[in-house]
Amino acid sequence: MTRGSARSGNASAPRSVDVARLAGVSQKTVSRVFNDEQYVSAEVRRRVLEAAEELGYRRNNAARALASGRTRSIGVVTLGTALYGPASLLMGVERVVRDTGYALRVVNTMEGDPAGMAGAVDSLLDQGVDGIVISEPIDEAGAEGDSSLRIDVPVLVLGAPSSVTALTVLTAGDGADLMAHTATEHLLELGHPTVHHLAGPQRWYAARDRFEGWRATLAKHGRAVPPAIEGDWSAASGYRAGRELAEDRDVTAVFAANDDMAIGLIRALTEAGRRVPEDVSVVGFDDIPVAAYVTPPLTTVRQPFDAVAQEGLKRLVHAIENPDAAPLPAGAPPIDLIVRASTAPPPSRTPPARGRRTASRSRGGAHHPPQPNGGPPSHH
Repeated sequence: MTRGSARSGNASAPRSVDVARLAGVSQKTVSRVFNDEQYVSAEVRRRVLEAAEELGYRRNNAARALASGRTRSIGVVTLGTALYGPASLLMGVERVVRDTGYALRVVNTMEGDPAGMAGAVDSLLDQGVDGIVISEPIDEAGAEGDSSLRIDVPVLVLGAPSSVTALTVLTAGDGADLMAHTATEHLLELGHPTVHHLAGPQRWYAARDRFEGWRATLAKHGRAVPPAIEGDWSAASGYRAGRELAEDRDVTAVFAANDDMAIGLIRALTEAGRRVPEDVSVVGFDDIPVAAYVTPPLTTVRQPFDAVAQEGLKRLVHAIENPDAAPLPAGAPPIDLIVRASTAPPPSRTPPARGRRTASRSRGGAHHPPQPNGGPPSHH
């Protein structure tokens, strides 16, 4: 039966009773299917969903909210940016939320707006969301009200310290410090005496984590910790840092906090006559789509955006639907080092084989960020 023939003679929107009739089940069974209740067989669920699709039936979320006290919607607070990391994480969250059967409501904040998160959370609560995901990568120091936010629904905080009080606060870190450790270890294992760091802006939590992972790894191995250079995530800032680093002939390895800066860095080194990887090895972070196609192809750490979103949303939905149950334990994100042609042993050593490995999880004018003995200060 086609959608048109199923609805012929009835111009009104299809109702659950229409779905029940077409699927050969009761209205209660239709309700159970769309409420994701147990005790519905896979065959019955399939028939109901196929009937709903054929009729063009859509759930009445407003009516369901009145009946259940829930809107089956999840709100997301995220930075309004086109940068690869935050944008990819948001896409991962969108995919997972869609698969859970919840609606998604997104509110963007703007960099430099200290009160942005508080206003975004208030907006989502006004819409009656059942849970909130906070993916706010920047520490807006002095954000009045952020530290005293009181939220009466479960909250998932992605990749940043929690500054809220809620019924349930779940955290899902992206393991940036461990991934920075893996990148730095790779260069040390190739035989480089130390590793320089092109850091991200230190107001970003992820940049701090990558800085700390790099610093801690060098300290663990008793290696010298060179002054880091702070970029702004752009290829242009990587290029400026590369011109500075090219003047130091002792530099043989650099870990950049993202791939864009690494690409700019390689361009500057090449223009200065420093070959990559023969003279200087470079590792990036993110594995952006073009990383495999630049010259030389970039060794980088792949960010597990989908895995972080999947793990975090599973725990958030569990907290929403089981308010009296203990939170699900957090899992560790995978760490993939993608080894390409931008890394090699320092000059006079034999290059290793190329490939991909999954790393083990073991902790271990440019602007210069705070140096390792103190770490990045919290006022950034």
